[in-house]
Amino acid sequence: MANGEGIRTSIFVTGCTHRCEDCFNGEYQDFDAGDPWTDDTTAEVIKYLQEPMVAGLTLLGGEPMQNLWLTDVVRDIKKEVDKNIWVYSGYTFEQIMAHRGRRELMEECDILVDGLFVNTLKDLTLKFRGSSNQRIIDIQKTLATGEIVLHEPK
Repeated sequence: MANGEGIRTSIFVTGCTHRCEDCFNGEYQDFDAGDPWTDDTTAEVIKYLQEPMVAGLTLLGGEPMQNLWLTDVVRDIKKEVDKNIWVYSGYTFEQIMAHRGRRELMEECDILVDGLFVNTLKDLTLKFRGSSNQRIIDIQKTLATGEIVLHEPK
């Protein structure tokens, strides 16, 4: 429930080169940590998402935008389940749009929490983000309008 609205299934990927000071998930910065992703893992995520009480999927880590194999996984999940997808990234929306592979992953998602975690801007009162520089962006509305459309958390 901390990684997006409602009860969520989360995929925590490993690997991140941002190295944000006081990262909440520093052990996930190592690209060699964790277990390899398999088709069985995808099937397990789909099973979780099919539960009626689960509102959606969240991608975080690590850095999802440095794990572009997720694009195919998300597409496979979307064939089976119609639930919203949040993605957390240290990259900004603009940086993601400038990189074809990252853009393709983002376009499969609904909500982007963007920007590096900045320890000096840490604010525990913010919903779904750690520092005040981070934005919660409605990806599909932003792509449709060409202007950043912020998502207001419920």
